Amino acid sequence: MNSKKSDADNQTPTTAIRSKAIGRKGHGKIIAAPDSSQCLDTVQLSRLEKSFREWAVSTVRADVRQSRRRILLIFLLIRYTGAKLNEVLALDPFTDIDFSRQVVSFGRDPAKAKMTNREVLIPESLCHEMQTVLTDPRFRDSLGNLFDIDPAFVRRKFYKRASDCGFTKRLGGPEAIRKARAVELMRGDMPLQAVQMLLGHSTPNLTSAYVSFSDKDIRGLTRFYLERESSRKTSARNAFFGKVGTILQGDIQSRIELITMEGHSLVTMITNDSLERLSLKEGRLITAEVKAPWITLQKGAEKPLSSAENIYHGVITHITQGEMTSEYVLRIADGNELCAIVSSESAKRLGLREQDRAWALFSSYSVVLHLD
Repeated sequence: MNSKKSDADNQTPTTAIRSKAIGRKGHGKIIAAPDSSQCLDTVQLSRLEKSFREWAVSTVRADVRQSRRRILLIFLLIRYTGAKLNEVLALDPFTDIDFSRQVVSFGRDPAKAKMTNREVLIPESLCHEMQTVLTDPRFRDSLGNLFDIDPAFVRRKFYKRASDCGFTKRLGGPEAIRKARAVELMRGDMPLQAVQMLLGHSTPNLTSAYVSFSDKDIRGLTRFYLERESSRKTSARNAFFGKVGTILQGDIQSRIELITMEGHSLVTMITNDSLERLSLKEGRLITAEVKAPWITLQKGAEKPLSSAENIYHGVITHITQGEMTSEYVLRIADGNELCAIVSSESAKRLGLREQDRAWALFSSYSVVLHLD
């Protein structure tokens, strides 16, 4: 049954990601992302979320308030899982959300003939919020048919909230928010394959010459990202997710090779004490971070002779010039990108322009390892 009143909320009516560089204001991370020119950014998504939250409590009618809380939960699930609207509407929130594991199970998609059985991690804060709402007896009593409501009714609510924020209706629709979440994840350095898995897209063969990545591995990387997204405790601009490929132990230090999901090799040197303390072994999931000022740029087509163990070739896609420093974004293989920051004086000597080919170099001692 369709809703006909703008506030009759108490009624109970029943792509492959293509790699492309993101618009770069304030950006400087390793990404492989879809076209972001037609979707909301993180700040805008936050504004939209705030609008939903304020709307959900801005009524004195208890039945309307409970119905609006349901629409809010639907929005939050799409906003943080990147799920399709019909997947969310098919959820039984009391059985398909595992609060102890912080996982939502999508599998009862009415548009598909078979179960998808896809598990998506959600942030801890969202998990706690949803658990609180769902255990409220008043809210439970209002969910006579769970989330099984008219999709057109839900879309109208999304469009209205977007319009109230000054966005076009299209940018506030469920499909656009799903796309915006994908862009947001990859702007935050989550590997393309992990984002594809989270959104339910088919993923390429995640096997390099050294190491393969299982679904469990990708879930581990996803959990690491969500935790980091919530805490934002790192200032490093470039992050690599992958597995330990080889370990060569010396008398004082050890050489660690990391193999990323895209098949890139990254080398770092750590002390044997750190090796033992981190309990590193081949095949272990790990994250490597490199600060932008630690990356050196060199112009030219020929691979430079350098003592730096990590050398990547690519194209300059964006330059931000400041009074003291300049920021360069270098797109390397598979659409991934590195950010480097150099002094403005050095930038003048380099003479690099957008679309120039260049090399990014950094020492193995510039790499900091974090366990998954």
